[in-house]
Amino acid sequence: MMTDATNYQGDLLQVRSEKIAPFGICNLSVIPVRAEASDKSEIVSQLLFGETVEVLEQRDNWTRVKVLYDDYEGWISTKQFFGLDKEELNEINNRQSFVCTSPFNFLTNALGHSHYLSPGSTLPLFRGDSVFLGDEKYYFKGKAYVTDSFPRKNMESLFKMFLNAPYLWGGRSILGIDCSGFTQVCFKILGVKLKRDANQQAEQGDLVSFITEGKLGDLAFFDNAEGRITHVGILLNNHQIIHASGKVRIDSIDHQGIFNNDTQQYTHKLRIIKRLI
Repeated sequence: MMTDATNYQGDLLQVRSEKIAPFGICNLSVIPVRAEASDKSEIVSQLLFGETVEVLEQRDNWTRVKVLYDDYEGWISTKQFFGLDKEELNEINNRQSFVCTSPFNFLTNALGHSHYLSPGSTLPLFRGDSVFLGDEKYYFKGKAYVTDSFPRKNMESLFKMFLNAPYLWGGRSILGIDCSGFTQVCFKILGVKLKRDANQQAEQGDLVSFITEGKLGDLAFFDNAEGRITHVGILLNNHQIIHASGKVRIDSIDHQGIFNNDTQQYTHKLRIIKRLI
């Protein structure tokens, strides 16, 4: 089921910011998730709008959370999320969830103030053209599908929507994304849950024995000199891969690994191929 945000009425998203609740929801376009409780700390991931967390610990102006989508843990600014109690979280989980699928989606309030929503952002209590954040009403402009209803025939177009998105360590948005963030967000839109990091994703799915058996949507994983999986991409067919390396790009692939079409050199050594779709 898809909506272009023109035919429905939205629901009130009941959230609270006046206290630290046991759960929370991302109410900004993107929230950095850091390794430590500091603005100077490494960004290890990002929350996209509408994603929820469990609160684990609070320290000064920082909150350690577990991302409920993938169980990833890290620190976010306490000022950058709305708190939810268990009842409110259950209401979100029990209702139909929509995920943004356009390159650019927007929430705009009556004053014209907007949130940009990257593909893969969640509209948890959404039924149409509006979402309420606290006491503010926002109108949605963009496209959203019910989670897991995105048409598989459009998979290749979905992957290519991210072409030229700049590489960003820990990134999960179309304005900055890393290799496993790219695969995770694409598969989220397709309704398939992936873990956050490439080595974690490599433990999911069914093994594909040979690159010649690869097909659209298969995940290819690559290791470093120590044998640790450090990179992942999505096969477009058995000889092309789309992946985030410097930017989201398309390169050639064979049994050795990724062959960079610009430099005419192999850049990543193939380890395994997994099938989840």
